[in-house]
Amino acid sequence: MNPKLLLLGLLYFVQGMPYGLQSSLLPIYLRTAGLSFTKISLTKALYFPWILKVLWAPFVDQFGSKKKWLLLSMSGLALTCLISATLSPETNFAPVALILLLMNFWASVQDIAVDGIAVQLLRSEEVGYGNTVQVVGYKLGSVLAGGGLLAVMDVVGWSFLFVFLSAIYCTVILYSWGSPELNMLSKICSNEQKTKISSLNPWRILQELLSVPGTLWTLIFVLVYKLGEQGATSMFPLFLLDNGMSATELGLWNGMVAMGFSIIGSSIGGILLSIYGAFSLMKTFFVMRLGGLAFQTFLLFVFNSNSWLMKGAAILSISLQHFIGGLITTLTFTVMMHCSQNADERIQATHYSFLATLEVMGKLTFSALAGWIVDWIGFPASFFLFIILSTAAVVHVFKAQVTGR
Repeated sequence: MNPKLLLLGLLYFVQGMPYGLQSSLLPIYLRTAGLSFTKISLTKALYFPWILKVLWAPFVDQFGSKKKWLLLSMSGLALTCLISATLSPETNFAPVALILLLMNFWASVQDIAVDGIAVQLLRSEEVGYGNTVQVVGYKLGSVLAGGGLLAVMDVVGWSFLFVFLSAIYCTVILYSWGSPELNMLSKICSNEQKTKISSLNPWRILQELLSVPGTLWTLIFVLVYKLGEQGATSMFPLFLLDNGMSATELGLWNGMVAMGFSIIGSSIGGILLSIYGAFSLMKTFFVMRLGGLAFQTFLLFVFNSNSWLMKGAAILSISLQHFIGGLITTLTFTVMMHCSQNADERIQATHYSFLATLEVMGKLTFSALAGWIVDWIGFPASFFLFIILSTAAVVHVFKAQVTGR
C-alpha cells in the first residue's frame, strides 16, 4: 500500500475516535439514563472547539512543523483518555464533560495538522484516493469508539474503554514519530520557514482565504449539504429507541452495521471519482439521499417494533442513509481539498481548516437544535423539515451544474 495513504489512514482513524465516542455511544447512554432529547442535543456543545479551530489554524500553519503539532495533539488525546479512565460518568458527569471538551480541542488541533499534511503530501491525481482514505479511516475510528465499544461497554466497563483508546493513540504516536513522509515534510517546512505569513491579522487572513477561487460556492455548500441528513441521523435512532428497540440493538445496527455501509459508500465514492467528475456524481447522489429520507419519514407513521418486517425496514433505511451519506462525504471532502489546493501553500492548511470548520458548524448547529425541534413539533413535522433542508442542498448542487462550477 502507498505509504502516504497508510499514514493518512492511521491519522484519520484516531481522529475519528472522539467523534464516534460522543456521537454514537454518549447519546444512547444518556437516553437510557432518562435525559430528554433537548438535553441530549445540548451535549453537541462539547464539539465547540471544532467551530473555533479556524482561530488556531493560522498558528499551526505558521509556527513549527505539522509533525510537531500532530505529536503534541495526539499526546494530549492520550492523556485525556487516561484521565477519563479515572472518572465515572454516573457520579462525575461535569468533569467527564470537561475532559471530553478538552479531547475535542486536541482532536481539532490534530485535524488541522493532518489536513495540512494531506494537502502537501497528495498530488492532484491522488486526492480522490486520499480523501477516500480520509473518510474511511475516520469512520473506522468512529465505529470502533462508538458502535463497537457501545456493544461491549457493559462487559469491559468505562475505565477499560479509555485505557484502550489511550493505548491506540500511543501506538500511532510512535508510528508517526518514525514516519519518513512526515520527516520529509518537516525538512521542507524548515527550509521554507521564511516564506510564512508575517502577520496573523484575522481580517487580512480572512480576505486572503475568501479570495481563493471557488471558495464562496464551497463555503455555502459545506454549510448546508448535511443539514437534513444530520437531523435524521441524530433523531431516527432515538425514535427507534423510544419505540421498542434496545440500546444493544442500536449499538449493533446503527453504530456498526450502518457505519459499515457508510464506509462502503465512501470507498465506492473514491472509486467513482477516478472515473467521473465530483459534481456530476453529486447531482445523482443528492437526489438519491432525498428519496431515502422520504422513505425514513414514511416509517415514522407505520413503525412497530413487534414486526420483524418493520424492524428490517428501519435498519434498511438507516443503512441506505449511511451508504449514500458516505458517498456524498467523500465527494465533499474532495471538492474541499481541490479548492484548498488553489490557495497559496502558505495558507493551504488554514484554508482547508476554514472550510472544514464551516462544514462542522453547519452539522453541529443543526444537531444541537434537532432534539429541541423534535420536542417542540414532534418527529413527523421535524422530518418534513429535514426533507426541505435536503431539497435546498439539491438546489445548490444543481446550481453548480448550471453555472459550470
